[in-house]
Amino acid sequence: MHPNKGYRNVYSLKFYLVLVTKDQCKLINSEILTRLQEIMTATCQKWGCLLEDFYGDENHVYLLIDFPPEVQLSKLVNNLKTVSSRLIRKEFKACIDNFCKDAFWHGTYYVTSCRGMAIEQLKDYVEDQCLAAR
Repeated sequence: MHPNKGYRNVYSLKFYLVLVTKDQCKLINSEILTRLQEIMTATCQKWGCLLEDFYGDENHVYLLIDFPPEVQLSKLVNNLKTVSSRLIRKEFKACIDNFCKDAFWHGTYYVTSCRGMAIEQLKDYVEDQCLAAR
């Protein structure tokens, strides 16, 4: 793990982000997942971030993002959700409108700092938390 170099800093900041579809609807197929990865990658680049890992299933996406210290996480996350929701709902209107007319993502999200946890471990943790909440 090599640190990044900024103008007046050296940093290594990474976080995992988990997004869930609204009402946990099983809306994400392979085509939508591929498009979500493209959208998330492009959005991260616009913010000066790097999408290092991406994984998804029918109603979750898991992202590992490397970001510079000047980026505010809440603003980045909100932009990722807004941009991806708008584009997915526009591009896959026929598939999505029957399930979620007003939003693609649930209003909340899960974020954690990255401390060497593999994305599979994160996925297992989130699934356990979802089961415990039921």
